[in-house]
Amino acid sequence: MGEWIEYAGPGEGRCQGYLATPAKGSAAPAVVVLQEWWGIRSAKSHIGGTCDELAAAGLRALAPDLYHGKSATDGDAAGALMKQLDFGAAVGEIGAAARHLTSTGSARVGVLGFCMGGALTIASALGVPGLGAAVCFYGIPPGVDAAKLRVPFLAHFATEDDWCNARAVTLLEQQLLAGNVDHTVHMYEAEHAFMNRKRPEVYKEPAARLAFDRSVEFLRERLG
Repeated sequence: MGEWIEYAGPGEGRCQGYLATPAKGSAAPAVVVLQEWWGIRSAKSHIGGTCDELAAAGLRALAPDLYHGKSATDGDAAGALMKQLDFGAAVGEIGAAARHLTSTGSARVGVLGFCMGGALTIASALGVPGLGAAVCFYGIPPGVDAAKLRVPFLAHFATEDDWCNARAVTLLEQQLLAGNVDHTVHMYEAEHAFMNRKRPEVYKEPAARLAFDRSVEFLRERLG
């Protein structure tokens, strides 16, 4: 269903990403899908498959390759790649992906990401103008003030997550409430990365299906 494409990046640069297009074509509402720390080309990445699923549900889905061809299959290598990533530059590339989607037919664009991509979802919701919705899966960027969000926000977290733990999620919710942000936060009896079907040791199908369905419904409502 999907294909690798090249499109205009920030400034004079070029970006690559995986684009899945629904039956409705390029006029469908769209979402920028953000990778976990593995990189979207990794054998442990479910990002391409998620783009295909979103397209099957009627949404255009573009996943920018934020690692520019690099990927990892073990935690040490993935952690090193994530540490090397310039989050400010990544937000710029996310903005470029959103502009590509609007310039090629989609009237409204949202953003959805997992783990590192979940943190980047919040960062891009704060830093990319014109987004119509944001869906975060178990990722919170350090030092963020979520009270400043002005994008409808849906978040999914896991009860057995050592990174985005209950304390971190509670703080996020307090900020969202303080800023009167249009938001919904769901918790699932699962581990971190419960959406990743490429990792059977953490994948939890009932929670993953419920979270996916909730996300599609939210994106359809917010993006039209």
